[in-house]
Amino acid sequence: MPEALPDLLRADGVLFDLDGVLTPTAEVHMRAWKVVFDDVFERWGIAPPYTDADYYDYVDGKKRYDGVATLMQSRNVEVPWGDVDDDPAAETVCGIGNRKNAAFAISLRSEGIAPYPGSLALVEKLHAAGVPLGVVSSSKNAEEVLAAAGIRSFFRIVVDGVVAERDRLASKPAADMFAAGAAALGVDPARAVAIEDATSGAASAAAAGFATVIGVDRGTGADALRKAGATVVVDDLDAFLPETRTDSPENACDVLSDRRESK
Repeated sequence: MPEALPDLLRADGVLFDLDGVLTPTAEVHMRAWKVVFDDVFERWGIAPPYTDADYYDYVDGKKRYDGVATLMQSRNVEVPWGDVDDDPAAETVCGIGNRKNAAFAISLRSEGIAPYPGSLALVEKLHAAGVPLGVVSSSKNAEEVLAAAGIRSFFRIVVDGVVAERDRLASKPAADMFAAGAAALGVDPARAVAIEDATSGAASAAAAGFATVIGVDRGTGADALRKAGATVVVDDLDAFLPETRTDSPENACDVLSDRRESK
């Protein structure tokens, strides 16, 4: 039988990841990373080639430069760290990360972004009920994305890659970012909810003491999210809005992930 969904209206606060949870910017990030890493791997003769699996395993949910370093380490390639002000053409961890960010920024500004309808509806419902809301995102572009999507005003706090760098918070999957988000929002993680689409983010929230960690499976995989620390997995946040769903009750139940790995 599928699990019952937690009542988010009873939470002391809800902290959302951004890319892949609130907005489909994860897809934009993913495409930008592929363009950059395909070029780097080809020019440097790195094998095996970069794949979408590499994105989920080494990059997704992490701070930009940590993602570059982790991926390169997976191929046993040593790359100098460089400096955050490195030119995007620099062959350093920071240069590669800045190259990707430039590609992402061009895409965001030319194409724009809109929140997932189910996510927006849930945010509006929680905000109207007075539930404190915040964003915990590894992206340094979080404020720009929230503003472009027209949803910044719903959130009392934003702990993003800029804050993480300023306050020296360790990248997800370490507990630092979600712990900082809970502190900034003024809530006890044990009485609050974290919502993530990345395994590194689910692990971060679990490590920070969130008793309820909702995984949104946009391609990461329900089993992987559960293994990382998600207590519930859905395919879209409209699962928490049964009055807006058009599928049958039987199909609505399917949004819950009861696909547990065999122990």
